[in-house]
Amino acid sequence: MIKNFTFQSPTKIIFGRGAISALKRELPSDKRIMFIYGSHSLKDNGTYQKIIDCLSGKSFVLEFSGIEPNPEYDYLLNCINRVKENNIDYILAAGGGSVMDAAKFVSLAALYDGEPWKIIESFGACCNKALPLATIVTNPASGSEVNRDGVISRASKKAKLPFGNVAVYPEFSILDPELTYTLSAEQTANGILDTFVHVLEQYLTLCVNAKLQDRFAESILTTLLEDGLIAIKEPENYEARSNLMLCSTMAMNGFLRAGVPMDWAMHMISHEITSLLGIAHSRALAILVEPYLKYCKVQKRDKLLQYSRRVWDIFEKDEEKTIDLGLEKTIDFFKSLGFKTQLSDYDITPKEVDKIVKQLISHKMIKLGENRNITPEVVKAMLTLED
Repeated sequence: MIKNFTFQSPTKIIFGRGAISALKRELPSDKRIMFIYGSHSLKDNGTYQKIIDCLSGKSFVLEFSGIEPNPEYDYLLNCINRVKENNIDYILAAGGGSVMDAAKFVSLAALYDGEPWKIIESFGACCNKALPLATIVTNPASGSEVNRDGVISRASKKAKLPFGNVAVYPEFSILDPELTYTLSAEQTANGILDTFVHVLEQYLTLCVNAKLQDRFAESILTTLLEDGLIAIKEPENYEARSNLMLCSTMAMNGFLRAGVPMDWAMHMISHEITSLLGIAHSRALAILVEPYLKYCKVQKRDKLLQYSRRVWDIFEKDEEKTIDLGLEKTIDFFKSLGFKTQLSDYDITPKEVDKIVKQLISHKMIKLGENRNITPEVVKAMLTLED
């Protein structure tokens, strides 16, 4: 049975070719704006200048650049200080998930009186207000443009932790598929895989007869399968880019999770792998999907069977074979995107697995999964059972 839920989607989505021009009318003219973005790519592909042109005429604009993948807490402290020193009262972020997550954290920390790290330690619960913000998506993957969530890293603590707060829903987000044309094949593949696993975390759980949520999840997965490789081979294919961008956004706008049990264990484990071993987020997910789903095959059996039939169109008489073939097809898809899918591909040793487990414990990630039965001991067993 579908559980009671509250669904909130306050972000205005402005989608399509040339949508970036909407900045002129959507951004308030009387606000002091901090424009946050990543590295040189925004300038190299011309997006930066388009944004600057739209910002002309605004009362005050201050830039802060250099946001890297897995946004670093200590670096963001500089941004927070500049926001406070310059009385910034509006945040604009242009980039992928890391830039948008950084902007969300800055918007919370700017109005928080305590040590900013407490925001992360409390998973965002210690705050109740934030500066208003808007986003421009240039690398679709995280869906951060339409939700209340983010992830921040801190190298000194070897931590990569999630946070969430209703105050950081963007007021509006611009989704222009043409801004993604210059993404490399690797960046495009990263976004596809990240979106795919976002859906699995909300879909491959328990059967609660949430027919609409299930069908919506399956439609996102099949669209990724249909258009993912097309976008990689034809980077300026507008239709493929449009579909991938919308998949990323809709996977994380909150509807898939409404009233259904969620997992997210793969993401929590992947965060530790990234922070400890430096393996990129999507690549960490790629090596976790197979051992995790195999380990959880019994408790996820009904959904795995549904997934194999509806997404992969596999209908063997033997249901176990149907499930196994669905998992095999999933891993083959990841490989077609260019991902390594085995822990051994990265020489992850038992000693490193122990470190991953210890980090999960230190970050209070001790009861994961939809049944809260994925303990650190289970994770250790899972990561040492690779064939």
